[in-house]
Amino acid sequence: MTAAMSAPDRHLDGFDVSRETEEKLSLLESELRRWQAIKNLVGPGTLDHVWDRHIVDSLQLLELTPTAKTWLDLGSGAGFPGLVLAIAGYERGLQVDLVESNSRKCAFLRHIARLTGARAKVHEARLETVIPGFVGKADIVSARALASLAKLLEWTEPLLKTGTTGLFPKGRDAESELTEARESWTFDLEILPSRTDADARILRITSIESLS
Repeated sequence: MTAAMSAPDRHLDGFDVSRETEEKLSLLESELRRWQAIKNLVGPGTLDHVWDRHIVDSLQLLELTPTAKTWLDLGSGAGFPGLVLAIAGYERGLQVDLVESNSRKCAFLRHIARLTGARAKVHEARLETVIPGFVGKADIVSARALASLAKLLEWTEPLLKTGTTGLFPKGRDAESELTEARESWTFDLEILPSRTDADARILRITSIESLS
């Protein structure tokens, strides 16, 4: 491996990924940097921490879902977590549907999916129009840095009520978001630690019911 390709080794420590997957994730990083100058796909302040802030933060979700085969990622942005999961989950047959309304970000998602051969389908649409078509069909639904938990539950209720599991990474405001969400919903919850941020949490949610 060249010096340019050696950087991921440090970041992927502890993750069971093949050399081919590592190279595809490196390709995602390099293409993100190339496109960023023109398309502004991610916050400029996070570009120097792409591996920890975006790629590894996304990759950790795959470990929590060893049997999932169908995944719906809402507000996919530049592909975090959805595109990372499609790349890393390819060898186990994972299919990821990416929902993003921003056309330039969709162009990037399609570009990377073609380059890596990931099983990723891009839906350039508002999530409210896409979700009904996945009721009873998605094993997992995820959303990262998209909206408050209360809003996410409002959007994903049809999925969570029909057997889909929600995986929602949250920052230091996770507890306050849970408090707000519990004013409108009851649900089964597991709070999981993040491997990239001691203050962050991953909320695994199932069996939702509205209180209204």
